[in-house]
This record gives sequence, structure tokens and C-alpha cells, in this order.
Amino acid sequence: MIQIGLCDDDLAILSQLQVLLDRYQVERNAEITSAAFQSPLELLAEIEKGMRFDILLLDVLMPGENGIDAAREIRRYDNNVKIIFLTSSSEFAVESYTVGAYFYQLKPIWEENFFRLMDAVIAECEKSSGMSLILRCKSGITRVELNRLEYCEVLGRSLWLHLVGGAVLESAGRMDHLCEQLADHENFLRVHRSFLINLDYVRNIMPKAITMASLAELPIPRGKYGELKDRYLEYAFQRKQVFL
Repeated sequence: MIQIGLCDDDLAILSQLQVLLDRYQVERNAEITSAAFQSPLELLAEIEKGMRFDILLLDVLMPGENGIDAAREIRRYDNNVKIIFLTSSSEFAVESYTVGAYFYQLKPIWEENFFRLMDAVIAECEKSSGMSLILRCKSGITRVELNRLEYCEVLGRSLWLHLVGGAVLESAGRMDHLCEQLADHENFLRVHRSFLINLDYVRNIMPKAITMASLAELPIPRGKYGELKDRYLEYAFQRKQVFL
């Protein structure tokens, strides 16, 4: 299911976008849900509460706070949402890409162009969906890019996800379920009942511990060193990494 947010202070534009989305959904047999907002402040309030979108259609010029500034705020909570700016002027085109815009759509919006844009952005969402996790954290619903996940550990009844750069997210859930979600990703390996690692960030493997890129040392169960070392070497050779 693709979640789309619409934000424009012009009710006529919001109505047009909803009609176009409805037509697109029928013609493409697409699974889409949408939510409309008349101001960026309303949109930001919902995002701060934990609402997440795959795609945002965001007007640039709106009273109170323009779309570019709103996008900067949104990026504090979600780096993955595809933002498409809507405007009748190309004045902010260059600035829009400084906040990671996916596209800059000039008004008026024609159905053929809109459908072509939706085809492209939804295909991109579906491609990247397999490369991220959606987690319920204390900070709200959070999307985590898998290539930023260094390792995960169980502490108490929570999962603690350690990301590249030092950020740590606490999430409810079970390690068994997380491993099931990542079963198709060969770079993730459960090395202990309480630890799951990303093999791309292994720095050293010793008989009693694995050292990660962050210098965190994770324990190796007794008798598992040989198996884990072989699994890592197999993965490294498949990735054509060189050993000297």
C-alpha cells in the first residue's frame, strides 16, 4: 500500500489532485491511500505524531511557511519520503533539490504528465521498500534504511538498532521476527540469540568476539567461531572483497 500526502492551500488544487489520484488508482489498479492538508503546519503536526508517507505532493508557495521550509522540517523525521514540489513558477527549482526533492512539477498539472510521474515515483518506492524497515519506535513510526543498520541487539523486551554514525533506535519487537524480515538479505547474520549483525560492517572476527566498524565488540557463543568465520569469508568472497 502506497501512502500519499497532498498539501496545498488551494482547495481547487487539492480536489484536482484527489481526482487524478482516483483515476490513476482505477486505471493502474494501484493500492493507494491519501491524506490532504491545507497547510504545511497541519502536515507537520501529523508527521510529528508519527504519520509517514511514501510520497508527498507539496505546494511551494503557501501562507505561513513555504513548502521548501516545510520539507526541511519533514527531513528531520523522514529521509526517505519522495517529495514532489508543486508550483506555477520555477523560481525555487534549484533550492528544492537541496532538501532532497524527487521532482519539481510545474502547474497546471495535466493527467498524462501526472500519470507518468506517478508511474516513476511509485516504481521507485516499490524498489526501495525492500531496502528498508518500518519500525514502531518511541519517537514514532520510523523507516530505517538497511544499508545504515550496523547491528541490532536485544535488551530487556526491546530491540536496539545501532545505525551508522552512532544513532540508536529502540523498537518493540522480537529478534526472531526481525530475522524473518531480513531473511532475503544475505548481509545480515544472527551471530548470537541477542545479536544480529550487518556483515558489511564487520571489522574483525576473533574466537570470542566480533568487532564492528563502530568498535563495538559482540560476543560469539562458544563453539561458533569457525562457523561464523566461514560464513563471513563466504560472503566477502561473493562480494569480491580482497584479502591479503
